[in-house]
Amino acid sequence: MKTVVKRKVKKTAYYLLAGIVAIFVISILGINYYNDYKYQQTYEYKLIAKGYTKEEANKLEEKLSEERLNQLLNLDQKNEQILPILEEKYYIEKNLDQYLAYYKENPDKSTYDIIAMVNIHANLDWYEEIIEADTSKGNLLLVNKFHKLSDSYTPENLTNVSNWYSYGEQKITKEAYDAFINMYNKALEQDIKLIINSSYRNYESQEITYNDLKKTFGSKRADAQAARPGHSEHETGLAFDIFTPGNTGTGNFKDSQAYIWLKEHAHEFGFIERYPEGKEYLTGYAFESWHWRYVGIPVATQIVEEQITFDEYYAYYIENQN
Repeated sequence: MKTVVKRKVKKTAYYLLAGIVAIFVISILGINYYNDYKYQQTYEYKLIAKGYTKEEANKLEEKLSEERLNQLLNLDQKNEQILPILEEKYYIEKNLDQYLAYYKENPDKSTYDIIAMVNIHANLDWYEEIIEADTSKGNLLLVNKFHKLSDSYTPENLTNVSNWYSYGEQKITKEAYDAFINMYNKALEQDIKLIINSSYRNYESQEITYNDLKKTFGSKRADAQAARPGHSEHETGLAFDIFTPGNTGTGNFKDSQAYIWLKEHAHEFGFIERYPEGKEYLTGYAFESWHWRYVGIPVATQIVEEQITFDEYYAYYIENQN
């Protein structure tokens, strides 16, 4: 009798243990299935299924909003253009659709150029889209072929420039003037004498300058060499043309010791070369070695270190932050 009871106990224990093991196995399988199911709902899984690597999927999740990720997933295949764009330093998410559209139209352009041109609106025709210049930005006021000053704008703190530092009657803002004097004195230590040849112009003066060029050479050349009224940096009181006494030739200033010195040192006093060589497609103007703009030492230094134009700086570090 005892033997029968023992067998029943062993059998019951066996079934109990088997049941526990079965429950454990089923639980593990259930958890794994659930985890697999949950993973399949993630963007990482879905992006990998579209052909992206795990690293690429993680980059996309890091850079893009859920709305953007869903748009990618709705495409039939992997978008090969988007990742190089996301890697660019000056990428701005709100411009992504424009980047992709412009990239599609211009596959020969670098991603850097795509980003830069879209950010500053240079993917459009010059003067196609006009924005009111934000005069509250002070020394960082942007005026170009897309940002326009009103015809009544007059800079604050305009100061008459001494004939010791300029030809004719010139005016610039007080802060820019003080910075120029410091730069003038420093250059003089190297036997380089700088002189201001053209500075502040009001709207009417710029209109005369532009119309004279237009009548002589036509609109296309006039737009390459001068700004339309309201679009000139000279109207800000922060920009002026620098030469050396006896040499105001625009054709050879780039070969002068003065220009070489300015390229190396102007940012130390808050000035930038506004229309550098090789950046015409971004600034909209032919290379002007003589045209310098005051933005303050920190910004001038950053622009030089990053080798970007003021247009690019404004789009990414000012406009993008608003």
